[in-house]
Amino acid sequence: MKPTLQTLAIAAVVATTPGAQAADGQFQLLVLAMPTKYHYEYIPVARESFEKLAKLHAFDMTWVAQPWAFEGDLSKYAAVVLLNSSGEEFNEAQRAGLERYMKAGGNAVVVHRAIISKPGLWPWYEKLVGRSFVIHPMLQTAVVTKADASHPATFGLPDPWLWSDEWYEFSNPHGVTIHPVLTVDERSYDPTKIWPGQVAKGMGADHPVAWWQAYEKGRVFVTALGHAGVMYRDERYLDHLWGGIWWAATGLGRPAK
Repeated sequence: MKPTLQTLAIAAVVATTPGAQAADGQFQLLVLAMPTKYHYEYIPVARESFEKLAKLHAFDMTWVAQPWAFEGDLSKYAAVVLLNSSGEEFNEAQRAGLERYMKAGGNAVVVHRAIISKPGLWPWYEKLVGRSFVIHPMLQTAVVTKADASHPATFGLPDPWLWSDEWYEFSNPHGVTIHPVLTVDERSYDPTKIWPGQVAKGMGADHPVAWWQAYEKGRVFVTALGHAGVMYRDERYLDHLWGGIWWAATGLGRPAK
């Protein structure tokens, strides 16, 4: 019998109680992976892959299923990863904790669903992400190209790269300047292919799907890619994600702008 979302959520909370490994790696990373209605099956797959990445690349990781850690001291973490886990789920204390962390020079990685936040709920978080989610068509295969081949998040990828995902469409209500890393070619898929009652029009030639920016006193890396659980076993996607994490945590691998 297939486990229910509630069962998986309970299991995830139990399995991901905060507890950092011994701090002998090159840096410490906090990963938040919250089970939600549309994103929960990826969690055990992603956690296994992240644990392998931690061993391979010699970093220490704390994996949590709820954002309680953001109420405490985050200063030991070189970066925090919001893995399909949006700041819209944070309470006031947790929001304040993330803001303190970034203002003190902390760094963030925002992955896929974590981009989405209810407009006006937490403007500071919307600015951290850099773009606001509008809608996405049905999952399709498309051509991804490198907008910034000097960024580590592109080093393990072919150019062009054939990838299948939800191609999020964005707006920029806060006028944030971002630095695109990857873009999707809308000529390679149908931006209007969507469910009845919804309308997607695409973004045209300027359609970033991964980017970086400086925010407060830290670095932010954002990727809209990573919808399905199986993606977290794909070596190219993991190279992309690891490159973004490594850059956010260390600032290494590319010239600063």
